[in-house]
Amino acid sequence: MSSTNPTKLFHLPDGRTITYIMTEAPMPGAPTVLLSNSLCAPLSAWDRVVPVLSTAGFAVLRYDQPGHGTSGVPANLQSTTFDTLADDVAALLAHLALQRLHGWVGVSMGASTGVYFAARYPGVVRRLVVCDTVSGAPVNLGVADPFVARVRAMREAGSLDGLLRATMERWFGRAWMDSNPAEAVRMRDVSEGTTMDGFETCCAALSDPGYDLRGPRLEAAGRGCEEALVVVGEKDADLPTTMREIRAGLEKGSGKPVELEVIKGAGHVSFVDGFDEFCDVVVSFLQK
Repeated sequence: MSSTNPTKLFHLPDGRTITYIMTEAPMPGAPTVLLSNSLCAPLSAWDRVVPVLSTAGFAVLRYDQPGHGTSGVPANLQSTTFDTLADDVAALLAHLALQRLHGWVGVSMGASTGVYFAARYPGVVRRLVVCDTVSGAPVNLGVADPFVARVRAMREAGSLDGLLRATMERWFGRAWMDSNPAEAVRMRDVSEGTTMDGFETCCAALSDPGYDLRGPRLEAAGRGCEEALVVVGEKDADLPTTMREIRAGLEKGSGKPVELEVIKGAGHVSFVDGFDEFCDVVVSFLQK
């Protein structure tokens, strides 16, 4: 299902544009849930989730990361960080006169942006849902950096086509794609809304040595929201194990229990290949 709400552009303080869609709930004055996206997943990736949240009584705000959809990129592609990404959302909320968000549901880099936002802007997000994310840049986690190589390969090829094909298989697996051809094609079409500059500037944030959720930042995010939930796809590499650290950090900061929900059979973008269970888990958390 595609949203019938118009896509709008807002000019950020530095002159860049940010694409967003606000889907109002059937009842006026409904609380707003923000959806924050993965790399290579412009806002239409959430098209199936939006009506579920609307039916549950929420207004839904979606936006595009830099260089995704028609969101602009900075002149210096290496300048994007999770601090700047969080500040972009703060500027958008101010433009929309939204002082509070009932929920922030972020996947992958959208989840990390949510952690940074809750830490930088305490009291704005009531319920924070952190899905399918690593806890920092490769240099901080002591692992090889895949992003530099992917950007180099993209620039050498002059196209994102090869990277997008590999990304779809890494996210969903060939078996799921073969069993769900329509949704696989939809997500591939959605991913083509990513620009090469957008891919590079978001990879800069993911590689930035300042990107680290662990310790004080997770604790600050836990204090900065009222409730938190951690969600991960069962097949999302080692994240079902490593995201326990994220859960623990949020819990330490909030002083309240934080659940870790594993979506059976799902991978890195668990709201797609684990759609039903993901929606059940998230809506239940947002409504409790």
